[in-house]
Amino acid sequence: MDNLKLSEVIKQVGSEKGVDQAVLIETLEVALATAAKRVFGQQREIEAYYNEELDEIELFQILQVSDDIENPYRDITLEDALDHGFNVQLGDELLVQIFYRPEDAYRAKEQDKQYGSLLNLESARMSFGRIAAQTAKQVILQRMREAEQDIVYNQYKDRKGTLITGIVRRFEKGAIIVDLDKTDAILPVREQTQRESYRAGDRIEAYVKNVQRSSRDPQIILSRSAPELVIKLFEQVVPEIDEGIVQILRVARQPGVRTKVAVYSSQSDVDPVGACVGMKGQRVQNVVQELRGEKIDIVPFHDEAARFVCSAISPAEVAKVLIDEATTSMELIVPDDQLSLAIGKGGQNVRLAAQLTGWNLDIISESRLNEIMQDAKRELMSHGIENESLIDTLFTLGYNKLEHIARVDPLELAQIPGFGMDNAEHIVDVANAILTEAQIRHTNKAQEAQDISDIATYLGLNEHQAKQFYEAGYKNLNILFLESDPHRLDAKTGIGQNLAPELIDDLWTIAVNQEVYTEDELAEAREIFDQSLKELPNATIQQAYNCTVERMGERPFPPEEDDDEEEIVEEEDDS
Repeated sequence: MDNLKLSEVIKQVGSEKGVDQAVLIETLEVALATAAKRVFGQQREIEAYYNEELDEIELFQILQVSDDIENPYRDITLEDALDHGFNVQLGDELLVQIFYRPEDAYRAKEQDKQYGSLLNLESARMSFGRIAAQTAKQVILQRMREAEQDIVYNQYKDRKGTLITGIVRRFEKGAIIVDLDKTDAILPVREQTQRESYRAGDRIEAYVKNVQRSSRDPQIILSRSAPELVIKLFEQVVPEIDEGIVQILRVARQPGVRTKVAVYSSQSDVDPVGACVGMKGQRVQNVVQELRGEKIDIVPFHDEAARFVCSAISPAEVAKVLIDEATTSMELIVPDDQLSLAIGKGGQNVRLAAQLTGWNLDIISESRLNEIMQDAKRELMSHGIENESLIDTLFTLGYNKLEHIARVDPLELAQIPGFGMDNAEHIVDVANAILTEAQIRHTNKAQEAQDISDIATYLGLNEHQAKQFYEAGYKNLNILFLESDPHRLDAKTGIGQNLAPELIDDLWTIAVNQEVYTEDELAEAREIFDQSLKELPNATIQQAYNCTVERMGERPFPPEEDDDEEEIVEEEDDS
């Protein structure tokens, strides 16, 4: 081992790298025994022991004296053992040393003469000396690397969740490698902010997100985008936080752009917002500077949800708050000139406020709220609610939308003076009926758009042409499959005399290939459809289709996916 004694190497590695010598010796023994089995054969039972006096690791093959020879590389008969000079009995174990080092070549040769037929080691022994030295070297180097990793891990594991400062050294696939003096840390791309850029040699302060054991990659994971970074930076500049008087309870952050911080004071005479802002804003400016200009809103925390939300949506002012605890949502009514401020650029302000408070927030301007209320009043009165004062009372109490009225318990409304149970139940039922009608209209409109899209896709038409088919009564492909008269198709849709026959042929091909109909079934269905249009007075396309369905049954297309088939596909994907 580079002319060093094994004991010297073990002692040197143990002292320099902090590796326990007994652990290193045990590792060497296991590694050498494993390597010996690979060379001499896995069927052999081989053990390795460190001989301190000789300063070498000795190998031994274990032989079992037995009547039943299950493993010829391990079991020997009593007769063979006695013939080779062993004084043993049945059931005894023999440890026969394997001489593998070059300096033991003479002893190995003598052993082969005496026990060669019993051990069968001669052919493999010649190559194992080099393998043993290489294995020992690899084991020691591996233990040295593991020791260095352990040192780094033990030194930095308690730094997790704290701030650390280092120097930018290099860049690897977008990640920043940071020199911490004794080891390297990594700032992954996902933990960086878009507006920050660094060059080699720059100082960087980051939050230690994780410290992990790793054989290859840096063990220390840093972050510049974590909300905890903001908390730790405030802890550095606000003594009241360190003293436990002021607490940062919540942080909502869009890294590199804006952060909202909710603070609380345990002492009534200490303003938590003022403590974090500092004299002339010096404290918060120190944090902003470290975050490269990221805007920071500091708001007081309140146990009362509405007050907390109004603080969180600042700098916008809120005129009215409507709370729906069932859905954990609030509607914030703001003056028209405050609407854009409340929402923020790209919805940034309201999104961060929602993250900070944990409530779903909907921002509505006062003028828009008036429009919503007028629309709701019009709908309710057109559906039989004649008492306008009841509706105005609901609006005054915060039931500004049909959705609010539909969800309320009639018992709750019945407690309002002038309502009564009958009025309460009636107005709730009417609100639900209006919403149901609206949902049906929405569903029908969505289905219409899907049907027009299917017609355009399967027949190669543009959206305008597909819409003409829909308005002519051919509302979906199921109806179109049944059309066999090109003159009628052209007359109703204006598609053209040349194109109409081609489309009818294409529809036939699609229906048969997609197994909507067999050829015989489709011929029969088209005949029924054609006869219905000719024989029924003033028959519409839809009526002719209904007659065909009564005779042939409905054939939905595109076909609905079968749940069982979906499960089978998912199982195949998993496997």
